[in-house]
Amino acid sequence: MESMIMIVAMLAMLYFFMIRPENKRKKEAQNMRDSLTVGDVITTSATVISLLFFYFTGINIDGVIGVCVSLVVIWAGIGIAKDTLKPLLGEPTSSADYEKITRFVESYDGIIGSHDLIVHNYGPGRNMASIHAEVPNDVDIEESHEIIDRIERDAISQIGVFLVIHMDPVETKNERILEIRKQVEASINEIDPDVTIHDLRVVEGKERINLIFDMVVPFAYSREEQKELERKVRSYLSERDSRYQCVITVEQSFVAQGEEG
Repeated sequence: MESMIMIVAMLAMLYFFMIRPENKRKKEAQNMRDSLTVGDVITTSATVISLLFFYFTGINIDGVIGVCVSLVVIWAGIGIAKDTLKPLLGEPTSSADYEKITRFVESYDGIIGSHDLIVHNYGPGRNMASIHAEVPNDVDIEESHEIIDRIERDAISQIGVFLVIHMDPVETKNERILEIRKQVEASINEIDPDVTIHDLRVVEGKERINLIFDMVVPFAYSREEQKELERKVRSYLSERDSRYQCVITVEQSFVAQGEEG
């Protein structure tokens, strides 16, 4: 009877002091704490099991338990290290951050689009990002540059991001180029709706039309999938017009797959 009371008491202490989660921390701290809690629970549980096993059988299994606990500690340490280093080494941007920054940039007059957003998170309040902002190519460059400077200044105070913007002039009035762009975008959308393009340039000759553009594929696409997609795009556009010769730069999206808005 006394042994049963001792077991119940130890299990109750294990629950209230080691297992019950704390739900009011920030997400990053929560993930780290969860890893530590799991490790603590397993370690404490192993100690209790070892004591109870010895109490009822007289057999000492401390060595076996020690090896198991060591493996658990190593596993937890690797998990914590990965969670800590991921933001520093680079990871896909969340859809929330992607939408917040792109909408902020594109809300300014004189900006007609954006692409190539990359976000670096160095801890709370230490976010840096770079983005390409598309501006009309027939607007005075100093005027566009002034807009870019204002966006970069406002980004720090309004969304808490140190933003570096690359300015991309884009054709907005040449009907021929705009029609070709629509054709390319429609063709790629038929092949893979998750793929987008930007920085399209058209160089027309007597016998060929060079289409030079960047193609953005989902972050999870392998090198083989990227090459196969590029081959399909070249073939598909060539069928549309035999004069089309594509010069394609394939880029991976920096938005987490399944989260792109």
